[in-house]
Amino acid sequence: MNKYFNRGVSSKKEDVYNALEGKISSGIFPTAFCKVVEDYLGLDKDYCNIMHSDGAGTKSSLAYIYYKETGDISVFKGIAMDSIVMNVDDLICIGATDNFLLSNTIGRNPHYIPGEVIKTIIQAYEEIACWYSDMGIPMILTGGETADVGDVVRTLVIDSTITVRMKKSDIIANDKIKPDMVILGLSSSGQATYEKEYNSGIGSNGLTSARHDIFNKIYKEKYPESFNPKMPDDLSYCGPFKLTDTHPGLPINIGKAVLSPTRTFAPVIKEILKEYKGNIGGMVHCTGGGQTKCLRFGKNVHYIKNNLFELPPIFKIIQEVSKTTYQEMYQVFNMGHRIEIYIKETIANAIIDICKNFNINAKIIGEIKKNEANDKNKLTIFSPSGEIEFD
Repeated sequence: MNKYFNRGVSSKKEDVYNALEGKISSGIFPTAFCKVVEDYLGLDKDYCNIMHSDGAGTKSSLAYIYYKETGDISVFKGIAMDSIVMNVDDLICIGATDNFLLSNTIGRNPHYIPGEVIKTIIQAYEEIACWYSDMGIPMILTGGETADVGDVVRTLVIDSTITVRMKKSDIIANDKIKPDMVILGLSSSGQATYEKEYNSGIGSNGLTSARHDIFNKIYKEKYPESFNPKMPDDLSYCGPFKLTDTHPGLPINIGKAVLSPTRTFAPVIKEILKEYKGNIGGMVHCTGGGQTKCLRFGKNVHYIKNNLFELPPIFKIIQEVSKTTYQEMYQVFNMGHRIEIYIKETIANAIIDICKNFNINAKIIGEIKKNEANDKNKLTIFSPSGEIEFD
């Protein structure tokens, strides 16, 4: 595929899925967005456990450069948020919204990452856990690990693990995704009521491409530790912008736009589930694989996304400066919405109204039909360059 693969990253992770297929149990709800296992914590047959891990990915490398260039250490608070949200917003897709046990893992190269950065990150984890709890999403930081691993980490890796115990009857298993449902999308950009500033919507996927497509070669020369030395020269920091440059489409500078903390949808999803859990066929977090993530869920369905949000400025900028095909863009980035809910159209407006209360745009972005061609799943996206098909 393309630039993303040539930069050493895979949006589909075919080799990972192939390595796991048929060799590791998919849990007791094999169609669910997250792996669910029996209740080893409470040994109650009516309950189950979920332990989920994710992280901020290569976004931390951009935070490192921004910190070195501007002295703004607060960007690492956003990276801690990214690490947590990538877990939380996977977990809300199975219906988990309570009693999150959080642990963090930080791997740093101490030659580049000083103690003040680690202090900022650890404090941010505690603050974010309290912030979630104050919003009605109980979370507690149980501890973590910080390791100096300069032999294997170029700058900084920030990951998290969240453990949840919940009733089996509350699990959303994505097994009710059916033809004739609509696809409701929740916008990833703007400023939700619980966010402190504008969010570009970029999240924490595709940052390797975003960083190198947007930012100038001066950073390749100044910070060789910030990228893979095996990356082809013409694909590393080949963009026109400096970190603090502005753009007429953005209310914050370009660096801060790409570093926008990944938006959590947990507060709004908790409100939706209070009223409509029994009406939801499934939910998907459009992370690895971008808008093609849905292909992993449902059976013999054709996802038709024909009413997507207008592209947020950050994705327009990436596409315009890099000339990346829209086919690759939709496989790498969320392109405007990160949460999809599959429902009957009759309750769509009620859910949209709940989202409005949080100043989050939501709308029907498509529909689900039966795939008449074969027994596989299929996706059609109506993009600015025309229809694109994935399977």
